[in-house]
Amino acid sequence: MDSVEARKLALRDQLVTGRNRRSLVEVSEGARAIAEHLLASPEVRRAATVALYVSIATEPGTGPLLDGLRALGRRVILPVVLPDYDLDWAVYDGPDDLARARGLLEPVGPRLGPDAVATADVVLTPGLGVDRSGNRIGKGAGCYDRALGRVPVGTFVCTLLYDGELLDEVPTGPHDRPVTAVVTPSGVTRLSRSRS
Repeated sequence: MDSVEARKLALRDQLVTGRNRRSLVEVSEGARAIAEHLLASPEVRRAATVALYVSIATEPGTGPLLDGLRALGRRVILPVVLPDYDLDWAVYDGPDDLARARGLLEPVGPRLGPDAVATADVVLTPGLGVDRSGNRIGKGAGCYDRALGRVPVGTFVCTLLYDGELLDEVPTGPHDRPVTAVVTPSGVTRLSRSRS
């Protein structure tokens, strides 16, 4: 294992441990605050299509955000994990439109193809941490790094985090894709490096 991967593994362990200590109340309150911040952001307010995901366990919650985006009439696309860990996408038609697969909730509607993420005006990603240059660390499968490689430069790409998960440094490799912002229960932070 090279030093970048070893550092990522150690950082993932630290961040997952911190998340596992969060109470259900903290997760629920954080989800509401994140939804309020994003729904009020100019990027989301002017978006026609938003790429999002369904949160699980102690990830920053996406339920209130999904409800809010639908109430605003936004088209929401959600990922479907493919066998090679790439992401396909399908339109979200409400909570009854989800099925459990590989421990995740995924939409059951027609698949749009992996390139559908490029049609989103806003891409909201999961992650364990992001640094101030936009380097993101996820769970390690590389799903979102592949997907973000298809997103046009200039798209608002924001990772949902808890306070304290905006870090000074995230170890990165050549396949890692930066994000342009993070949102935490405290607000939206736009980051210094634009996507390249």
